[in-house]
Amino acid sequence: MIKKLALIVLFLSLAAAGAAYWGFTQIEDYVNDDIAIQERTLVTVPEGANYHSLTRQLVSDGVIEPSQWARWAAKTHPELTRLKAGTFEVEPGMTLAGLFALIREGKEHQFAITFVEGSTFKEWRDQLAETDNLKHETAGLTEAQIAKKLGLDNEKLEGLLLPETYHYVAGESDLSILKRASRQLQASLNQAWESRDQSLPIDSPYELLTLASIIEKETAVDKERTKVASVFVNRLNKGMRLQTDPTVIYGMGDNYDGNIRKKDLRTPTPYNTYVIFGLPPTPIAMPGKASILAAAQPSDTPYFYFVADGLGGHTFSKTLAEHNRAVRQYLKVLRSQ
Repeated sequence: MIKKLALIVLFLSLAAAGAAYWGFTQIEDYVNDDIAIQERTLVTVPEGANYHSLTRQLVSDGVIEPSQWARWAAKTHPELTRLKAGTFEVEPGMTLAGLFALIREGKEHQFAITFVEGSTFKEWRDQLAETDNLKHETAGLTEAQIAKKLGLDNEKLEGLLLPETYHYVAGESDLSILKRASRQLQASLNQAWESRDQSLPIDSPYELLTLASIIEKETAVDKERTKVASVFVNRLNKGMRLQTDPTVIYGMGDNYDGNIRKKDLRTPTPYNTYVIFGLPPTPIAMPGKASILAAAQPSDTPYFYFVADGLGGHTFSKTLAEHNRAVRQYLKVLRSQ
């Protein structure tokens, strides 16, 4: 009888051990099998989420398959319960363990927003307003109010933010991005100002920035920037008006319809360099690093004029007669296209 009981106990023990081992292997398969997605997917872990609420969310979103072993996985793998809130990018082929490791380590997905050289602050605001996953803290603020929050005394932010690609995590504020853009602009401007040509007819870093913004609007050809800068510096030294169309366009504001007419060149605005002498009162766009450096270190040239050549670049001239010939050649190229 005792022997029979011993055999029964042994059998039950082996059965229990077998069942436990089978259950353990099922949990391990659940944790280490590939998740259900076929393409990169963003997963947002809310503040206060726990393992069970998150797995339910992942099943609902189709990221993982439902499983009776989900609740047991947290017991055999307690590391799965250590979560950090945020938005994470999940890739096909990732396991549940890998997904939770990504979340546990707080490796949030980095979104990106790119501001192009030569854009205006109005365009930046429009772009930020249309960007998802950002907290829009500046939406109801004026430009001057935003400047104050950036620690700037300027009424206008034109030119005071560096056009670059900025990365951010979900829930970051637009103001945070603008602060970074402001700091980077200031760093680039300070560097350029310290290394500037000491003979420049420029009295302050802000004037240098204003000149850089004009250069930015006049050419996108890197090798031309310092040459364009030299034309404007030569004109300033000579006491000539800068006579640059982008300043006229900026001064026209919403009245600009894509065309500049002769009357526009004659209409006074604080920015119309066909009317005023010297630089306009503020930058007219956001210059990039290359244009800021070109303004600080222009080429030494005899040029006072330039005009588009119709081929993507410009023709530079020393005299008005040469310039007029270049203009006629440009018009001839346009007519032939």
